[in-house]
Amino acid sequence: MKYLYLSIVALFLLNSCKTSQVASVAEAPKKMMPDHADIIHKEVTQRGIKSHIQFLASDALRGRNTGSEGLEAAAAYIAANFDAAGVGEVNNTHFQSIPFVTFTPPAEASLSIGDIDLTFRDDFIAINGKAADFSAPSVDIGYGNPSDIEGKDLNKKIAVSIAGDGVSKNPRDWVAASRDKRKRAQAAGASALVEIYQSTALPWSFLRRIGTRPQTTFDEGMEQNDLVNIWVGTTDSLTIATLQEGKQPLTIKMDEVARDRFTSDNVMGLIEGTDPALKDEYIVYTAHYDHVGIQTPDETGDDIYNGARDNAVGVTAVLSLANYFAAHPPKRSAMFVLFTAEEKGLLGSKYFTEHLPVPANQIKYNFNIDNGGYNDTSIISVIGLTRTEAELDIQKACNKIGLTAIEDPAKEQGLFDRSDNVNFAVLGIPAPTFSLGFRAFDEEIFKYYHRPGDQVETLDMDYIEKYVKAYILSSIHIDGRQEAPFWLEGDKYYDSGVKLYGKK
Repeated sequence: MKYLYLSIVALFLLNSCKTSQVASVAEAPKKMMPDHADIIHKEVTQRGIKSHIQFLASDALRGRNTGSEGLEAAAAYIAANFDAAGVGEVNNTHFQSIPFVTFTPPAEASLSIGDIDLTFRDDFIAINGKAADFSAPSVDIGYGNPSDIEGKDLNKKIAVSIAGDGVSKNPRDWVAASRDKRKRAQAAGASALVEIYQSTALPWSFLRRIGTRPQTTFDEGMEQNDLVNIWVGTTDSLTIATLQEGKQPLTIKMDEVARDRFTSDNVMGLIEGTDPALKDEYIVYTAHYDHVGIQTPDETGDDIYNGARDNAVGVTAVLSLANYFAAHPPKRSAMFVLFTAEEKGLLGSKYFTEHLPVPANQIKYNFNIDNGGYNDTSIISVIGLTRTEAELDIQKACNKIGLTAIEDPAKEQGLFDRSDNVNFAVLGIPAPTFSLGFRAFDEEIFKYYHRPGDQVETLDMDYIEKYVKAYILSSIHIDGRQEAPFWLEGDKYYDSGVKLYGKK
């Protein structure tokens, strides 16, 4: 099957390369022109843009789910395009391999505290563990931090903890804390870990839906960490008090939480800068290339979630920029990274920023792309436009292409912290996200967002062409600055940037 996918890649790439060659040979100016907008209009064609999107969002790639052969084919296609354009490797490779594991929740489980029976999926979910059928006394361990467990007798007992670490308010961090306390509880001889989930930031109803579906995370070599781990979300005060008192034994029955291990790649490319004083500085241009795969069929019976807007358009913009910079090298070194597993919780970008190929303080800017859809073809919505010093650079570039750049119009959605750019921002690296134009999250957005209808045939290609060209010209303007753009003072990531770059 893999050879079939690679054959498909070869056919599409051959067509893409022919398109690129026609553009570069027949349409390129005989000498460099000072106006990059004119060069972009001549060298970046709608035909080439559409060719990329057609392949990446084709049914043959089956929705590009992380770990699938379809995503592998997309990765091969991206790397082949880098090679065809003359984009270099990063540390002698285009691929950053990441180990993952997918946990599939049990089909059946039960939990009781004395004579109180909790309902599986409504009151509790099971996130880890082998098949179990046992009763044991419980011990309250607070948040399960090392100081909370110290001196507690957990041998053959069930540890009862409050979810989280008592510091972070972000439920995403609570999942990481759960892994750590699982290790501590198992080392202390516990038979199971039961955590009480209490958060207003992320309702239990939402977490319950997530917790009853397969979940992918990093494979951290936890073969021996098969401790039963249950999260309880009931708001019944008597049940919570009974759990924490430890006077009633807990009885747990559950099927095994299955594990499927695999690897998936971030795809990387590099073009060295031409300015001797700036080439050791990097701007990282990013987009995620995964999507959500095959899911519930729509009313037409289509079950392939193609992901043209989300995010084949973004990948195409980054590929188009890489091709342009290969022909017209930037001042600063340009690194292009297409992330896997964004749809699994920003995992590809998290891994990249935790395993950077260059020192973090040499990365001066991250220009990310992510998309849900568009409902205004006169604008570009830049998530974080007014948060860095590149605001005017981006606005001028978009205006030159015939579009208007606006700041995030839906700040209540928290979009800045929900895309791959945030993993750069927490390091202190300025990182906005260049998105298709939207004024609000309305029916037009949700008509295609994570839906089978998100296909190339439903795109306004005249607008998509402008979008890609605006991203390229914005990138040229950002790269061309004498001083790399920094956070504006007062931004929540400003202090992290000051620390990272040693600014005073």
